[in-house]
Amino acid sequence: ANCRLQHEYVPSAHLSAACTCLAWAPPGGRPPPSKDGPQRKKRKSEVAEVDKQLDILAIGTAVGSILLYSTVKGELQSKLDGGHDSRVNCVRWHQDNCCLYSCSEDKHIVEWNTQTCKVKCKWKGDNSSVTSLCISPDGKMLLSAGRTIKLWDLETKEVYRHFTGHATSVSSLMFTTVKPMNENKPFDGITGLYFLSGAIHDRLLSVWYIRSDRKEKNAVMSFTVTDEPTFIDLTVSEVKEEPVKLAVVCRDGQLHLFEHILNGYCKKPLTSNCAIQIATPGNDGDSTPNPVPILAAAFCADKQSLLLVYGNTLQPIIEKVSLNTTESHVCLIRDIQKVLSLKTDVALTKVKTPVVNSDTKVLVPGIPGHSTAVKTPSLGKEKKKNKRKPGDIEESIEERLEALDIDVSKVKTPGGLPQTDSFAVLLVQGLESNDAEILNRVLNTRKENVIKNTVARMPIHAVIPLLHELTKRLQGNPYSASLMVRWLKSVFTLHASYLSTLPDLIPQLGMLYQLMESRVKTLQKLSRLHGRLFILVTQVAASETVQDVTEVNQTAKLVYEDESSEEEGSDDEMIADKDSDENWDEDEEKEEQSDEQDMTVEKEINGDSDLEPENESEEE
Repeated sequence: ANCRLQHEYVPSAHLSAACTCLAWAPPGGRPPPSKDGPQRKKRKSEVAEVDKQLDILAIGTAVGSILLYSTVKGELQSKLDGGHDSRVNCVRWHQDNCCLYSCSEDKHIVEWNTQTCKVKCKWKGDNSSVTSLCISPDGKMLLSAGRTIKLWDLETKEVYRHFTGHATSVSSLMFTTVKPMNENKPFDGITGLYFLSGAIHDRLLSVWYIRSDRKEKNAVMSFTVTDEPTFIDLTVSEVKEEPVKLAVVCRDGQLHLFEHILNGYCKKPLTSNCAIQIATPGNDGDSTPNPVPILAAAFCADKQSLLLVYGNTLQPIIEKVSLNTTESHVCLIRDIQKVLSLKTDVALTKVKTPVVNSDTKVLVPGIPGHSTAVKTPSLGKEKKKNKRKPGDIEESIEERLEALDIDVSKVKTPGGLPQTDSFAVLLVQGLESNDAEILNRVLNTRKENVIKNTVARMPIHAVIPLLHELTKRLQGNPYSASLMVRWLKSVFTLHASYLSTLPDLIPQLGMLYQLMESRVKTLQKLSRLHGRLFILVTQVAASETVQDVTEVNQTAKLVYEDESSEEEGSDDEMIADKDSDENWDEDEEKEEQSDEQDMTVEKEINGDSDLEPENESEEE
């Protein structure tokens, strides 16, 4: 295959009515009448060539119309309108006559007459949208599927059989056999046949058996793959012992090959005989091979070799491959970089590319990785041309400002906050160069207003790198994590619409989501632990304060005893009263000493122990 684009057709309403599905008309079928009026009769040789060649292509659109395009003439043949109100999900041609069948989101199936371009018959196919169709080998039955699968009799337009189907919308339906395995019974055209179905977000392909009774509605066997199937091709089993060969391309870019004889019920899902991947060789400085996605695969006429379509959807590579299926896993090495280099037209541009040293890194505007230079005021001085030699270290913005005698700390807005546009530039530079110093300087700010304005002014392409950096920092110190949460809040509130458009958002934010979920899980346990520790700490602190209080010395300084011989000793006391004050003081001291030695610790209730001698003598 030369892999060149042979034909390109863009419908006039391709923006408002995008193409949703395709189907080739069977070769040899009568093409619809052209609008150009009578034409000359073709020779027999020309008719024979046209019969072998695929010509008419039916194209379903998002608004419900169907376009019939002639690839031989390179023009739109006719347009089928009035059948559907909503998006066309699938179109299928009948093998024999010029009938076309289509199904839509509007729950209906339409049978078209392509000669008159009018609706032949329309009936309700399901309670929800009908997503897939398949015509039986004899052309008398039609399979339709939304989530459940129905087999219709095309003459009466009534349901002949019901099947359980899938939990999600069915994306592919195809018959795997043309004759029943049991050849003893007479064949009615449908009983005893097997058909295959695949659904979106479903890694199991189901095989169903059409019985003579209505008892069994479940799948008889299933094939398991690594991801959701995006493209399926098979070789139809025509003889009893001939195995069905199945090629399934998954969303993860792998191709799975199955080979199995369909002979009744099989409980366990069947795994692939061979899994095929394509990767780059991994030379030229890059030691790690990169996977190349397989887009589609089809069996050739010999049923042995495969046509593989891989690489980029804009410029796919088609290759015929003969495989040895004894190996369970095959990795094909293909250097697609040389083939997939998109060539730009040299004649369109007048820009001369300078001869640059190999060490110099060229930054192209408009591509992530390019930083806009910050324009600084010249302050009346002459501007010096920045002729930097390759290999020299580029001055930072701070050093340039210092050279212009501008104090960096004084560059502030009237509100007193640092300029958020400079913060945004610094943040992008830090993310691109992975400079920890710049990132710390920007991300450690606490001011909500500065964070909000910085996130609002940063370019879109820096949002995902910023989220990766925040995720990395959230895993570290709890103090740093508390600062990073403020940035996360601003990113999600201001850039939610951009993030929702990313197809690979879930793997991009998977680590962050798991991190937050694990931390929230421990919150309840931590709060309980915090409560218990708080009670313990307060109790320990309370007991320590009690121990720190100095004990009061409770030994009495002076104890006064009221003895019974008080009256007898009154004469002595009268004499003592006549003594001098000095003698009295001496006696008092001696009495105190003797009292301290003899008496135990007591407290005087009346508190008159400090009575002076004069007062005491007066009382007596």
